[in-house]
Amino acid sequence: MDKHSYLSNADGAVIEDFYQQYLNSPESVSEGWRKFFEGFEFARKNYDTEVPEGFDKEFKVINLINGYRSRGHLFTKTNPVRARRKYSPTLDIENFGLEKADLETVFQAGSETGIGPAKLKDIITHLEETYCQSIGIEYTYIRKPEEVNWIKNKIEIKNRLKLEKDEKRHVLHKLNQAVVFEQFLHKKFVGQKRFSLEGNEALIPALDKIVEKGADLGVKEFIVGMAHRGRLNVLANIFNKTYANIFSEFEGKEYEDNIFDGDVKYHLGYSCDVKTDNGHDVHMTLAPNPSHLETVDPVVHGITRSKLDTYLKEENKIVPILIHGDAAIAGQGIVYEVIQMAQLDGYRVGGTIHIVVNNQIGFTTNYLDARSSTYCTDIGKVTLSPVLHVNGDDVEAVIQAVQFAIEYRQTFNKDVFIDILGYRKYGHNEGDEPRFTQPLLYKAISKHSNPRDIYLNQLIGESIITKADAKTIEKDFDDVLQGRLDEAKEIEKASVTFFLKRTWENYSYCKPGEFDKSPETGFDKKKLLAIGNKIATLPEDKKFIKKINRLFDDRLNQIKEGDKLDWATGELLAYATLLEEGHPVRISGQDVERGTFSHRHAVVKVEDSEEEYVPLKNISKNQADFHIYNSLLSEYGVLGFEYGYGMATPNGLTIWEAQFGDFFNGAQIVIDQFLTAAEEKWKTQNGLVMLLPHGYEGQGAEHSSGRMERFLQQCAEENIQVADCTTPANYFHLLRRQLHRKFRKPLVVFTPKSLLRHPKCISSIDEMAKGSFQEVIDDANANAKNVETVVFCTGKFYYDLLAKQEELAGADNLAIVRIEQLYPLPQKQLDSIVSKYKNAKNYIWAQEEPENMGAWTHMLRHFTSVKLTPVTLAESGAPATGSSKAHAVRHNDIIDRVFKYSLVTN
Repeated sequence: MDKHSYLSNADGAVIEDFYQQYLNSPESVSEGWRKFFEGFEFARKNYDTEVPEGFDKEFKVINLINGYRSRGHLFTKTNPVRARRKYSPTLDIENFGLEKADLETVFQAGSETGIGPAKLKDIITHLEETYCQSIGIEYTYIRKPEEVNWIKNKIEIKNRLKLEKDEKRHVLHKLNQAVVFEQFLHKKFVGQKRFSLEGNEALIPALDKIVEKGADLGVKEFIVGMAHRGRLNVLANIFNKTYANIFSEFEGKEYEDNIFDGDVKYHLGYSCDVKTDNGHDVHMTLAPNPSHLETVDPVVHGITRSKLDTYLKEENKIVPILIHGDAAIAGQGIVYEVIQMAQLDGYRVGGTIHIVVNNQIGFTTNYLDARSSTYCTDIGKVTLSPVLHVNGDDVEAVIQAVQFAIEYRQTFNKDVFIDILGYRKYGHNEGDEPRFTQPLLYKAISKHSNPRDIYLNQLIGESIITKADAKTIEKDFDDVLQGRLDEAKEIEKASVTFFLKRTWENYSYCKPGEFDKSPETGFDKKKLLAIGNKIATLPEDKKFIKKINRLFDDRLNQIKEGDKLDWATGELLAYATLLEEGHPVRISGQDVERGTFSHRHAVVKVEDSEEEYVPLKNISKNQADFHIYNSLLSEYGVLGFEYGYGMATPNGLTIWEAQFGDFFNGAQIVIDQFLTAAEEKWKTQNGLVMLLPHGYEGQGAEHSSGRMERFLQQCAEENIQVADCTTPANYFHLLRRQLHRKFRKPLVVFTPKSLLRHPKCISSIDEMAKGSFQEVIDDANANAKNVETVVFCTGKFYYDLLAKQEELAGADNLAIVRIEQLYPLPQKQLDSIVSKYKNAKNYIWAQEEPENMGAWTHMLRHFTSVKLTPVTLAESGAPATGSSKAHAVRHNDIIDRVFKYSLVTN
């Protein structure tokens, strides 16, 4: 039967029916089956071979084997505290057309499982051992035969883990650390939240084994993301964060650096170097994360991809591990987004090991109310990833599962899921009462031994350790913890350490006053022209569509003429000069390669083959790497990924562009929890740039506003930068400024739509070759002595006001001042402008957004040296009207109201 493994998915009863049909009428079966039966008949007649007795039952046994492979996971012993749900049909042999009388019959089909011809009862015993004990595995939906065969060989032929005595003692040691650590915290810090791992302590030896085995397989770094449950235990017993420091954080002490507010202890990140038992050096990183349980997932992937692109280069040298809760992995949509990114060129990281710490309860919600799927891990089937369900009380089974996982990941560079079924000993936190909602479950849990004690009894039974030894080990570790607690009480102040300290060792934090003036960011004109020619020239041996040729010809002419460079050319020159200086650039988002508004065309396609040509990759031999990717239709996942990438790439420019400005709101959690707050919470710098197309052109509520008010409301203590530029040159300098300072801050830019091709939105090469970013641009045409009204505005609205000013006669007593950087507000530059216009009587803030949106309330709070009068749209619940005619009327009304001030006389 091993020669005919292609039949292994066939139903024996069906084959028998087909065979009978063939005998009655060969034409009644399909060609494939007809040829199969013709071959069988030929062999039988020409070699005087009779149909072996029980031939049809061989197929039924194959069907039974496949039943175990595809459905065995439904009948496992994986739940330590609940009875499993019942599924039908069962794996009883009668359901496969077999009888008890067949149990003693030898079937060739046994070869399919790797044990050779065997009695049916032995085949069943082997299948039960493989598929229905403490590990249940789902994999038969995988479509690649080499993966399926690898898994079968791994679990059927070698279906039990065999640990040496020393290995078992080590596993017990890690379990003891996990259990005693939690018990010590429970005893010493009564009632304090710690989000205990108790009930799933097997996670600690599991992670320990992944690191050990992974290092043997060539892994140099692990990047870990997890929510708060069990995090302190992982920090202590996997990342080797000192017990004293952890205990000190329980004391709630002030931080030694009062610039940072810090965060609760179970949100903090950490990194360390470890040496495995086999002598391998491994770097470990645990990313910080908020209470938004799965938000850290894409951030971990971004960090991982950055390290791959920057220096590791090989996927098998770094492994991301995401530790989920069962309710979160099933309920949080970000998990789906991240999984869909797993194999995409722009976001792949070589496969992730997903570990589910399955408490069988979410907050207080029973798992039956937490999902519609059978398993919380069913999302793993989206990418055809193997899923292992394992009993958390059987620590050796857990070890086997994670060892399988790291080997699979390193072999196929795909995701793999391990669902460790345990329980939660206490409520959602240690002060919660779980019996309010789960009285039966917690009655069972209260009587249940912890995994350490279960394994200890097993090892005592195997004569590997004695009870006395175990008590000594536990007491010794408890004494160590008490000693560290005594040390912790001597620590006066807590500290917050940047978890990527090694990556950022050449950078400093922003010092007071560093934002007052931008550094020089000009670029040698001769070199700028040479680079411009290269990025505006297409290879002559490739054929492109006529529109692309015309566009690049226009771009080349802009460079040569030098005085009318548009937005796209200024942007591309910024990237090109940074690349030439050795700074890598990465851009991603929906349609970023050409740009939503077809302005960028950073990637162009050859007409006949769709081969890609990327001018920014062809500047010079020594340039830095340029990466640009059209993303999947995701904001949350992709922005999180790029934030993680920027976090680990301080020397590079990392950009995420929204298709329209307000599309960022699908990723609001990343902005709230990471972008604007991470430096204050976790001492974490990041230079991520967000490009948000913004401007009122009558395109409706969803295509007008980048919701700058939301960002400005979160601005404090120079946490981020918010800009709304009006010239290509200023945008050029703004992008370059990101990498020409010793510190990094996130940058939010409200980029234009209509200005991309506006005849007045142009700059010269000289403006880019010299100077720096201008936080404020004064009215160059105004005569200060005549100015009675100063209008402050930002972005595209400037050109609308300018057009009206040029149209009117006698409006020269009004100056239009552009605020290019909204935060940090350039107070010194603004004060200088105010003092310049000594005769001014009116100070206007003009914006095209409704009064409750845009920058008005921000300016009202921060620009207090003058009394500003707002001229805006009326307050509104929606950012803009859906009627282009209504938009025109309202827009013109704002402009008219501004210029009424030019008619005011003494």
